Amino acid sequence: MSYPVSVSIDPRLTNRNRLTTAFRLILAIPHGILIGTIGFGITLGQGDPLRFSAETGLLGAVAFVLAIVNWFAILFTGEDIIGIRQFTQFYLRWRVRGLSYIMLLEDQYPPFGDASYPASVTIADPARPRDRLTVALRLLLAIPHFIALIFLVFAWWLTAIVAWLLILITAEYPQGLYEFGVGVLRWLIRVEAYVLLMVDDYPPFSLT
Repeated sequence: MSYPVSVSIDPRLTNRNRLTTAFRLILAIPHGILIGTIGFGITLGQGDPLRFSAETGLLGAVAFVLAIVNWFAILFTGEDIIGIRQFTQFYLRWRVRGLSYIMLLEDQYPPFGDASYPASVTIADPARPRDRLTVALRLLLAIPHFIALIFLVFAWWLTAIVAWLLILITAEYPQGLYEFGVGVLRWLIRVEAYVLLMVDDYPPFSLT
């Protein structure tokens, strides 16, 4: 059975743009500010409890605040707030486009907002009424995925450095590294959609 969050990316393996690849992180700064970059880790401050952190940008911060509001709404009514769901979908669509560019998966500069782009995400509506038990325990249930993403994102950064150098030299992105990058993005977006209460199905531990 397919997962209700589907990430689709048109492969770009050859004839890559070396110039924009060389300056990709600089070119992506405006999008990074708004929708974040790819990062996931554990923070432990002095006297603070263990916390998981992600790079979500300004729109992502708003989406997480709204998810708290939606959390209460679902627990009390069994339904989510339509406006919050629409905003979160907008954020995740933009995030997929922005991360695809930052992760060197696409060369086309992503639009600011909704517009056609070779990377997209589709989120199916969850069953009604919502599963209040899994919503109540959502962050606890997601901890195994948080831990897995720490290692996956770290591994992706290592492969991305290799891919960046190879693109600059050969104008090609090795297929195996490319597919790994797409898989990491797919896993990350599924978990974010789950944490943001967009779906109730538990995300698979899978890159496909």
